[in-house]
Amino acid sequence: MSKNTEILNEEKVYLADATRVKYFDIVIDHGSGAIITDANGHDYIDLLASASATNTGHSHPKVVEAITQQAQKLIQYTPAYFANTTTAQLAKRLADIAPGNFDKQVAFGNSGSDANDAIIKFARGYTGRSYVVSFTGAYHGSTYGSMSISGVSLNMTRKVGPLLPDVIKVPYPDQTQRLVNESDDDFSNRLFKQFMLPFETYLPADEVALVIIEPIQGDGGIVKAPQRFMTLVYNFTREHNIVFAVDEVNQGLGRTGKMWSIDHFGIVPDLMSIGKSIASGLPLSAVVGRRDIMSSLSAPANVYTTAGNPVTAAAALATLDIIEQEQLVLRSYELGKIAKTFFENAAQRYHFIGDVRMYGLNGGIDIIDNQGQPDTHATNQLIYRIFELGAIMISLRGNILRFQPPLVIKEEELTKVLAIIDQAFSDLEAGKIVLPQTDSHIGW
Repeated sequence: MSKNTEILNEEKVYLADATRVKYFDIVIDHGSGAIITDANGHDYIDLLASASATNTGHSHPKVVEAITQQAQKLIQYTPAYFANTTTAQLAKRLADIAPGNFDKQVAFGNSGSDANDAIIKFARGYTGRSYVVSFTGAYHGSTYGSMSISGVSLNMTRKVGPLLPDVIKVPYPDQTQRLVNESDDDFSNRLFKQFMLPFETYLPADEVALVIIEPIQGDGGIVKAPQRFMTLVYNFTREHNIVFAVDEVNQGLGRTGKMWSIDHFGIVPDLMSIGKSIASGLPLSAVVGRRDIMSSLSAPANVYTTAGNPVTAAAALATLDIIEQEQLVLRSYELGKIAKTFFENAAQRYHFIGDVRMYGLNGGIDIIDNQGQPDTHATNQLIYRIFELGAIMISLRGNILRFQPPLVIKEEELTKVLAIIDQAFSDLEAGKIVLPQTDSHIGW
């Protein structure tokens, strides 16, 4: 019996099924850069980056050093009651790098989920209103508030209601759903009419506290909203004094070839949630926003014992240094062009590849059947074959390949992994891929 299998069999007895989305029988032992190694000693090129939580790669030496030095100095004293020297530095730095030429404040949390919960709190506190508008296809997290505003999986609502009240979901402008010959502007106008429908029929704008959106949806399929749609929604929030917030947990910190995904649109949000890669995967999140909104609540309205923990703050400061010093935003943009060219060329050669969406080192590649419909089985065949060949790639929404390697991936590693993916494409085309027998559902 392999070490992977031995560990998984024992863990299965104790680990709740709701806590892991099933993909491969692998147990990760260690990692370095864009390479992870399993308990059997096999190496894999990582195309998931721990769900976009390790943009700086695995165990970056500067992050390890920062964690070690801080742990030797102070592991934890709750920022809920007293400041510490490290977290105080991070608060200023996040305020400085967030979009907007206005006074900002920061609230720390432990995950992107509670950061999005905090956005709901601050928006309601500031406006005195209750309604929240979010979008289908969104993933904002798994706490009750963030789960209530998400719209990407039935298992996030099944059996756990009632969810947060006064949440309205409107269609996300998924450009793969454009009509034949429909321009981006016409599509934006059509989707904006759908956005406006609640406001015109049952939802008074003056009772809405918040509109929250992922400028580029992550778990929704790596889908970028059109510029015109974003501008229309943003202008609507300005006209009605509604807080406009963006979720940068998955797509921020260089992932899209810009520091923040909202930077693609020339729009400045009132509030922004950050998580995942901010501390290179350690449990840290933050909301950064306008001072007048962030000062609308008083403690302990958004207090957590370990939020802003000094070790995670040290990791975050090191992470921001690495992003700047190693020019990871530019690196994501440049290497992303190589990946985009590869997938677009592959789409010309393989009939089962549909839409290709690449923004930096950040892509969603649709896998379709002969009728152009989502093909979950073929997608599972591909990701399993890629796994066999030495890379970790998962799917989104059943039929979308998720391409999100660490931004530090070496060019030769990128070349190698694209060759692996091409081999998997060729094997699928030739009918050579056989999935292992399993009684578990694969993916979301």
